[in-house]
Amino acid sequence: MNKYEERIKALAAQFEGAGIDGLYVTGEPNVSYFTGKKGADCALWITKNGATILTDFRYREFAQSFTWLDFYETDADHRRIDFLKSCDGIRIGVEKNWLPLADYLDFKDNLGKEIIPVSGLVEKLRMVKDSEEIEWTKEAERLGCDAFNYVCGIIEPGMSEKGLALELEYYMLARGAEGISFDTIAVTGAKTSMPHGIPGSDIIKAGDFVTMDFGCTINGYHSDMTRTVAVGYATDEMRKVYDIVLRAQETCCEKIHAGMTGYECDKIARDIITEAGYGECFGHSLGHGTGLQIHEAPNFSTRYEGIIEENTIMSIEPGIYIPGKFGVRIEDLCIVKKDGIINLCVTAPKKLIVL
Repeated sequence: MNKYEERIKALAAQFEGAGIDGLYVTGEPNVSYFTGKKGADCALWITKNGATILTDFRYREFAQSFTWLDFYETDADHRRIDFLKSCDGIRIGVEKNWLPLADYLDFKDNLGKEIIPVSGLVEKLRMVKDSEEIEWTKEAERLGCDAFNYVCGIIEPGMSEKGLALELEYYMLARGAEGISFDTIAVTGAKTSMPHGIPGSDIIKAGDFVTMDFGCTINGYHSDMTRTVAVGYATDEMRKVYDIVLRAQETCCEKIHAGMTGYECDKIARDIITEAGYGECFGHSLGHGTGLQIHEAPNFSTRYEGIIEENTIMSIEPGIYIPGKFGVRIEDLCIVKKDGIINLCVTAPKKLIVL
């Protein structure tokens, strides 16, 4: 039994508790989780007796390569309702967060079986990573660290935000990344106060902070990191805020371990930033899981009371954002272990860099 068959078996073990006979899997990352390949234009029907991949003629040979899956070829209109009508299950679980509304309504009106929306069954399995998933993430994060160190040698006054973003992306793609993790953030000056600022034609100037949040994918697994650097010089206020964020980030790296709740992890950084007088300037959560998606469970947040398990891969990214002035965020990706973390971002310096 390969690891994908083991994952299917682990999913099916949850069906009785969810009140379903099988799960119609339509989320692309969830399909990928059970096949090891990009799951575009495919769906899975999984029961306790096995699994079937559903796709059209274009992907026939692709689908037939999965020896642990049965294959059902849909028609040119990609309709899968005929297969679901013929399957043994009468309680059809569908992925609440992934199934298009049009398909759900079609199933409700025409399938003739009970449709039960469920959420989180596959995502729960995906939280804890195996050794291959960890290695792919490590490789993606290494490329990100290398890209950061490269651009630190070329950032200068007069460079545009878009130009910097392109340099980061090209570096990673030219060295083996299969894609970028998300739209690269590379912002300067007052725009660094926007946690998800969009790179534009703005020009880097002496005295600016520059924040870069970026990553890439290897075999579908995402990396993520953020660094903030100063260009030319940094004011006393800029250094003060940077040092607070750095202290919060490094303290989290020292104290977080498996068995803590996401709330407890978030509180470490939030208390430091609040006590320094900048609590209102830290409006997002401390971090999130990564894997087949750039944001996936679990989370380090004020609302996440779940336990962080060993071998989850998490970001640690506190920040302070002062509207109209500047912002600072520092982010590492880590593997959470019983006795602490393994930081995947150690080759990209975190002490304030003035270029």
